[in-house]
Amino acid sequence: MIKKTMFLNAVSGFLVTVSVAAGACLGSGTAYAALSQGASAPDFTLQGALAGKPFTFSLKSALAQGPVVLYFFPAAFTTGCTQEAHDFAEAAEQFHAAGATLVGITAGNTDRVAEFSKVECRDKFAVLADPGALTAILYHSVNTEHQTLLSQRTSYVIAPDGTILLSFTSNNPEQHVVETLDALKKWHAGKRQK
Repeated sequence: MIKKTMFLNAVSGFLVTVSVAAGACLGSGTAYAALSQGASAPDFTLQGALAGKPFTFSLKSALAQGPVVLYFFPAAFTTGCTQEAHDFAEAAEQFHAAGATLVGITAGNTDRVAEFSKVECRDKFAVLADPGALTAILYHSVNTEHQTLLSQRTSYVIAPDGTILLSFTSNNPEQHVVETLDALKKWHAGKRQK
């Protein structure tokens, strides 16, 4: 408990800002992520699983291969997060066809990401564990409504140069696939016009 209190005190200014912003947006049913389109995506390396097998994910390495679709979700095996994982799994081939790496990330029940990647993500994409929500904090994608820090349901599309092409926060899990695929299509269309 002391460790958690010290950690919360260390990031209290950030959390107050997030809480105020989230509180202001909750009435409308949609919140907006603090990292906006055009910002630089913070680099990170995390442990995760793909098809139940552990591996290390590096954003920098993934971006060297093409755009990255990074979606934060609160906790594995909860209703909304399971639906969102199913939706992303069904669209995984579309992300692959767009040359994008698709990856989910959660600060909730991080000990279950291997199982979640196999069962709910249907072996289609990786899921990363974010203990203590440290990466979620970097991305200003923290849900402060619980006693423990959880990831906010936020999706990012990140260009290979690290620029955020889309920052989308909504508690509606169904909208995230639509928004991220649309951002990839727009990015590809913009590249063709240049």
